[in-house]
Amino acid sequence: MKITKVETFHVRPRWLLCKISTDEGLVGWGEPIVEGHARTVETAVRELAEYLVGQDPRLINHHWQVMYRGAFYRGGPVLTSAISGVEQALWDITGKSLGVPVYTLLGGACRDRIRVYAHVGGSTPQEIGENARAKHALGFEAFKTGPFGALRIVETPDVLRRVTERLTAMREAVGWEMDIAVDFHGRVSPAMAVQAAKAFEPLGLMFIEEPCLPENVDTMVTIARSTSIPVATGERLFTKWGFREVLEKQAAVILQPDVSHCGGIMETVKIGAMAETYYAAMAPHCPLGPIALAACLQADAVMPNFLIQEQVTLGDDYLVTPFTVDQGHIALPTAPGLGIEVNEEAVRAGIYDGAWTTPQLRHADGSMADW
Repeated sequence: MKITKVETFHVRPRWLLCKISTDEGLVGWGEPIVEGHARTVETAVRELAEYLVGQDPRLINHHWQVMYRGAFYRGGPVLTSAISGVEQALWDITGKSLGVPVYTLLGGACRDRIRVYAHVGGSTPQEIGENARAKHALGFEAFKTGPFGALRIVETPDVLRRVTERLTAMREAVGWEMDIAVDFHGRVSPAMAVQAAKAFEPLGLMFIEEPCLPENVDTMVTIARSTSIPVATGERLFTKWGFREVLEKQAAVILQPDVSHCGGIMETVKIGAMAETYYAAMAPHCPLGPIALAACLQADAVMPNFLIQEQVTLGDDYLVTPFTVDQGHIALPTAPGLGIEVNEEAVRAGIYDGAWTTPQLRHADGSMADW
């Protein structure tokens, strides 16, 4: 079997999909994307295609090494995201060629359903409470919210008071049987993060995510040791090497690699194996499309230390059969490859030019704030 073509599709709302075709008629799908830089990643995929066309798609480990190590420069969001989407598509083809799901090729599933959470927003306590109840009515039993806007390095007490009020309303809306996570989104300074974690401890949170930016691991260690709430991080880290120091210094006990950024399905599983030796859990990041979610589910199935999966779409737009949520879980797909059938007609109807700009926040004085 040989790869004959590598195609990319920018589809609404802001996703980049990759289709790899073979001379035996099998095709595989992946999702290579850096939010806000989809056209840059598309160029990287095209460069990788120059090597891939003519190759056997089933030599996944070898191709990963060539794509990652074959050039002098390694890593970074653009290259590893391009590799991630290609790798997903190669697994999809390989699973289809053998008639089995990808997780079977990775050693078999540890579970028959995957726990997922929904995003909940709201600018007032009443609004966030209502939105949480609405998501619960759709079948979700765990929720994440990002309550922080543009924050200065040190804020007034009123800012933290108002955020705590909204989180309290969310907890009251869903009760204590449900899990709530809070995404700091790297917007919070370490000093403010310590204060916020202390204020949130009575709410029994599942985790706080990116309580500070991930570049300074020692700073995250300080935050982690200041609170009883589990710390999660990883969406802006790439490959197994990016997670080594986080684990060694125990800066986080929940890792969130993104299967479309960190290097792909196998790299996510390898990161999970590293985390297992530190008694850390896996909650993969996925604010992306249905192909990325499908790839996540394959990795989730085989990791013994899997905790919960992020999602923002169940694939109603681009899958023939979308995923469904029942009692907070998605049933483990059983079809070959990634376990999905892409509606290519819908994909082509959803094509746009790929222009999507990452939202930007400003402080009151007009200066740039972290998003």
